[in-house]
Amino acid sequence: MSQKLSSSYEYIALAPGRVNLLGEHVDYNEGIVLPVAIDRKVKLSFQPLDEPVIHLRALDFDQTVSISIEHLDAQCDTGGHPLPAFARYPAGVAWALQQAGLEVRGMQAEYTSNVPIAAGLSSSAAVEVAFAISWQALGDWTIPRMQLAKLCQFAENEYIGVQSGLMDQFASLFGVKNHVLCFDTRSLAWEPIALPADTVIIIADSQVRRTLAGSAYNERRSACQQALDILKSHLLKINALRDVLPDDFSQYAHYLPPVVRKRAQHVVEECTRVELAANYLKQGNILAFGQLMFDCHKSLRDLYEVSCPELDALVEIASQQPGCLGARLTGAGFGGCTVNLVKEEYANDFTTRLSAEYTAKTGKDAQVYLCYAAAGASVEGFERL
Repeated sequence: MSQKLSSSYEYIALAPGRVNLLGEHVDYNEGIVLPVAIDRKVKLSFQPLDEPVIHLRALDFDQTVSISIEHLDAQCDTGGHPLPAFARYPAGVAWALQQAGLEVRGMQAEYTSNVPIAAGLSSSAAVEVAFAISWQALGDWTIPRMQLAKLCQFAENEYIGVQSGLMDQFASLFGVKNHVLCFDTRSLAWEPIALPADTVIIIADSQVRRTLAGSAYNERRSACQQALDILKSHLLKINALRDVLPDDFSQYAHYLPPVVRKRAQHVVEECTRVELAANYLKQGNILAFGQLMFDCHKSLRDLYEVSCPELDALVEIASQQPGCLGARLTGAGFGGCTVNLVKEEYANDFTTRLSAEYTAKTGKDAQVYLCYAAAGASVEGFERL
């Protein structure tokens, strides 16, 4: 739950979380994804300091830390203690900006967020982006937003040690109100596609935290690479699983070990689903789009095997509710959230029924959020951003 920011700071940065409507586990296979920035965000109030120090307060954890800008490599606070988890993301962004030769000024800041943590909604990327645009404002330097997204990703990959793709930071920076972002993770080309005006996005947090996600995520990336290496000997022109056509996969899949075959099949078919889905959205065929969300969940459950009983229960319950167009798990899996596309007139009843039936079926309480596709990150008081 977000806390109230102090009114004594000069500036406020806002950076949204994101939910991915379709295109799961294809970003590291150079595929196309369909995320939206959501109207849940990190709020960062800040002001410049003349000294090379970051004085940071995380309101949601009621913790403070001071970090020397001149010794970011050490990943310690000014007292020599290892950085607490909440501080590693801002420190990582500062470090990445320095690596790119950009000025990082001293800052006094406090932040809060209503993006659920560890739920697959990119809370960490929202923190990274909020701090990145704050230092951009304070330093008065200009770089393309895509480069800023890459620097935030670089911070997460190299400073934090999480091998994430670019989708999360991209969505937080480039969000367009009431639109899905069709983002090609290979070429970095993108276009906004309007969501139907009478639909809403409902996110259901299973309250299952992803204790297996780290090792399992790496295993699936490895399986994708193994599949690619084997298929390259038969399909000479492919550079990623994104390039494998379904018919070609059917022809050569028997060369793959059984588990690797299942993982690769999900990626190949998901890339096709995304292309279909983007066209359906442009045509206004929201029913067909929603069916692809259900198909994606089934694939993630049966082929990629990243679901869990609670996520399956949420999708099954959602599928039986009036006004539900599509539902699936979103994010890495093994817990976290489902995303549901729902007719707006049914939103309140859908939320109530989904929550009640989930508790009856699992004994757990889901947190259910009604969301809209939101604009990307901004800093209040700096018109240029």
